[in-house]
Parts: sequence; C-alpha cells; structure tokens
Amino acid sequence: MKKKINFRLIAISVAAVIVTMLCVTFVFYGLFQKQVKNDLRVNAGILKATGLFVQENIETDGSDYGKYGSYGLTELEAVFGEDKSLRITWVSPEGEVLYDNDADAAELENHSDRPEIADAMATGEGESVRNSDTMNITTVYYAVLLDDGSVLRLAADVRSIFSVFMTVFPVIILVVAIIIVCCILVSHLLTRKLLAPIDQMAENIGDAARAPVYKELVPFVNTIRQQHENILSAARSRQDFTANVSHELKTPLTAISGYAELIENHMVDEEQETRFAEQIRQNADRLLTLINDIIRLSELDSGEDESFLFEPMDLYETAQGMMDLLKLNAARRNISLTLQGEPCMMRGCKSMITELIDNLCQNAIRYNNEGGRVEVRVYRENDQPVLTVSDTGIGIPKDMQERVFERFFRVDKSRSKETGGTGLGLAIVKHIVELHDADIFLESEVGRGTVITVKF
Repeated sequence: MKKKINFRLIAISVAAVIVTMLCVTFVFYGLFQKQVKNDLRVNAGILKATGLFVQENIETDGSDYGKYGSYGLTELEAVFGEDKSLRITWVSPEGEVLYDNDADAAELENHSDRPEIADAMATGEGESVRNSDTMNITTVYYAVLLDDGSVLRLAADVRSIFSVFMTVFPVIILVVAIIIVCCILVSHLLTRKLLAPIDQMAENIGDAARAPVYKELVPFVNTIRQQHENILSAARSRQDFTANVSHELKTPLTAISGYAELIENHMVDEEQETRFAEQIRQNADRLLTLINDIIRLSELDSGEDESFLFEPMDLYETAQGMMDLLKLNAARRNISLTLQGEPCMMRGCKSMITELIDNLCQNAIRYNNEGGRVEVRVYRENDQPVLTVSDTGIGIPKDMQERVFERFFRVDKSRSKETGGTGLGLAIVKHIVELHDADIFLESEVGRGTVITVKF
C-alpha cells in the first residue's frame, strides 16, 4: 500500500509538471505572438506617418518622379537597408513589389494574393502568420493601406512553438527530476503519517474504546471488530466443544474399560459378568449415539451433507410418518403421544425435518413424567406452516431456557444419561431451523411442562 501511494504521488506530480509546462509554453507563446503583432502594428503606423512611402515624392533618377517601380529608392535603402531584424515590403495597388529591404524587389513575384495584403487592400489592414517547417521559424505579417493606395507590409521572424518547446525541454527534464526527488521524500513522510493511525488501530483492534482517527474508517473498523469478536467467540466455542466432547467420550469409555478389566481378570461371577457385559453394551451404544450426533452436527455446520435437498413437502404427513416409531418409545415410559393438525405444504429438506421432529419428540418423552403426555400439532398461521411439540414434563427453569440449544447442555444431567441423551439434540434442531430460515420459540414452566414452536 505504501509503495502504491508513493508511486501514485510521484506519477501525479510528474504529470502535473509536464502538463503545466506545456500549457505555460503554449500560453506564453500565444502572448509573445500577440506582442509581436502589436509591435508590427505600431511600427507600421509610425512608418506610415513619416510619409517616406509616398510614390509621387520618391525621385527615380534625380529629376523626374516615377509612379511605380523599384528604381530610384535610394533614400529608403539608406534608412532601412542595413537593419534586417524587421522586414519591410512596399507593394503597389496592383501587387507589384516597389521595395523590400531583404530582397531585390525586381525579382519578387506579384504580392496581391498574399492574405495580409489582400485584407489590407480590402479593409485597410491585414495580418497573417506563416510557418516554415523546414526552418522551424514562424513569420508574422502585418500590412496597412497607405493613402495613395499602396500597401506597406512589415514582417518579423519568431521561433516556432516546437523550437521553443525543444529549448525548454531540458529545463522540463531538470524540473521533473527535482520534483521526483522531492516527491519521494514528501510521499514517504505523508504516507508514514497517513498510515500511522491505521497501524495503531490494527495493533489495538480489540480495544473498542479506541475510536478511528479517520471517520471514513468507522464502518470498516466496526466490521473488523465484529469479525474479530466472532472469531474469538468461535474459538472459545470450539475449545468448549472440544473439552465437552472429550468429557462426554471419556465417561462411557472409562466405564467400558473398567467393566472389561473386571471381566478379563475373572474378578466377577457369571451373574455379574452378564450384568457387566450389558453395561458395556449400553455404554458402547451411548458412545456410538454420541459420535453419530457429533458427526451430524459437523455436517450441519459445514453444509456438506449431500442429502440437503429442498423440495415441496407436507409437514403434517412427515410428522405422521414419525408417530409409529416414536409411539413405541413413548409406550415404554407410559407416555401418550398424539398428533393433531392439517396438511401443510412447505419447501424444505424432508430428512432434516424428520430429524427435527424426532429430536423434539425424543426430548419431550425423555424429560416427561411417568404417565405424561406429548402432543404434536401441525397447523398454518398467517400462511406460515407451524409445528408445536408440547409435553407435561419437568419443565425448564427460566435461567436455563436461553441455554437449552447449546451443545451438551442438559437441564437434568442424571436423567439425560439414564435415558441415553447426548445433549446435542436441541443443538441439531437449532441448526436445522436456521438452514430453513425458520424461527424457534420455547415456553416452559418448572413442573408443568414445555412447549417448543417452530415457524417455517
């Protein structure tokens, strides 16, 4: 970033110098030409006022007066012949050159077609500028009509714009070089000063009390800080999850290892051996269930499950298909399981919705009282499919209701482990709800049961 800023500052400065030099050259060249024209006009006026260029007053041979011609003009030659800085041409009304201080008038062609002379004959004065590409010279002409109908033309040579530019080109190169050196020094200083607050903000990104120096950075810094907090939160969650997984896996593995060691060393009789083998199987089943739930949660987190196919489905029909499987588990606990509602079409992943219903109902059965009830209801509210699962179980204390969807959180840890719960069921439910852009609500009262509502 610093290199880009430095390079752009230098490029802008160099471009500005070159453009400024070109513009100044053209402007001053135009002013110079204008001044030359003005000087020619003034000189022409002075020469006209002297009366030297009056044909009838010029002697041709010392006795007679000629009307036109390039002869006998000794007085003009004596006055202007030596000075070549200003070219003076005197042209008759017919365009014949009467006098020219820079060339032999007799050898010059008719000048009536010259723009400045034609304009002078028509309007009283005329001017033009002609360039010589080979000589890199520009000639400025000014012509004025005299009282006798002849035309007096003055001309001055000036250097062409290209020649002027090439003259100042070394100066431009020198100025550009100086500017580049100055820009390198200034740009380093400005860049360091400009980026210093950003570097300080980057070093203290976690300090919410430190406000950005530049107000334009406020949205950017807020976003970065939010992402930073999310990353830290995710890291803490991952750390907690790893610790919880380790603990949850350690418990059944410790039990399995202990029972297996007793059996291996023949430290129990046949009756206890059978009971210990049953405990090993139960802990192994719990371990498999826990691993499956962890894998499932990981799939939902990453979205890598290829079975995530969203299609039109009937929520009531899906819930009804789960009832036969759930009723068997409910019957073992002497709990009644009922389904009420109406067909409700929605767009979703049928396998995930089935898993959601299973987890909600399993939780309602697991944390219910002997002889309790679990009611599943499917209906439409404000054109939204709604699923509710209510039970008459132990309920959830107010201070725990916000945490029930956390991984490995259990309201009653002893009952959860006795009934095979892993503490991941509601975490999986929450992920499925989020993947369907749905909302989940929980209402519970200790000793009176829980109602969980999902609005798709």
